[in-house]
Amino acid sequence: MKIYTKTGDKGTTSLFGGKRVAKHNIRIDSYGTVDELNANLGLVRDQDLDADSKMGLIIIQEKLFTVGAILASDPGKASNANKIPKLKEEDILFLENEIDRMNADLPEMTHFVLPGGHASVSHCHVARTVCRRAERVCTALFNLEPFDDKVLQYLNRLSDYLFVLARCIAKQKNADEVKWIPDTSK
Repeated sequence: MKIYTKTGDKGTTSLFGGKRVAKHNIRIDSYGTVDELNANLGLVRDQDLDADSKMGLIIIQEKLFTVGAILASDPGKASNANKIPKLKEEDILFLENEIDRMNADLPEMTHFVLPGGHASVSHCHVARTVCRRAERVCTALFNLEPFDDKVLQYLNRLSDYLFVLARCIAKQKNADEVKWIPDTSK
């Protein structure tokens, strides 16, 4: 398989199904941001994490390829529907179950926490913010050209998962969680 095709040299690219669109099209921005999220999750996974967290991240990265395929599909081609995988309710439940499992061992949150405390925690927070951006871009696309709304649910739940994972990593690394205490004296 040749890596470069030269078909995008004039600022367009193909959706799954063959339709050409501008590289700045919101659909391209949507799956491009999901790809950026996936790369950031790879960086999180490359940290010194427990085996369960690493396996969970691999599962999530694979699901993000499914999300990307859904977003990269030409909405005008009904024949594409049978060629790409789907997100399932179980995929969202996986995230919810993992959130509940991790959260059970964490101290109760009484304040917002500042991102940081350990490089692994910071990488996780960067991934969380990229996930939130992916969710915003995908929501804008959904308002223009609806697609499977499980994508939006998955991204929403994934950002929650990443927040809890960051707290879990902070606990494992004995990193301080710095609480945000608003200065209301001014």
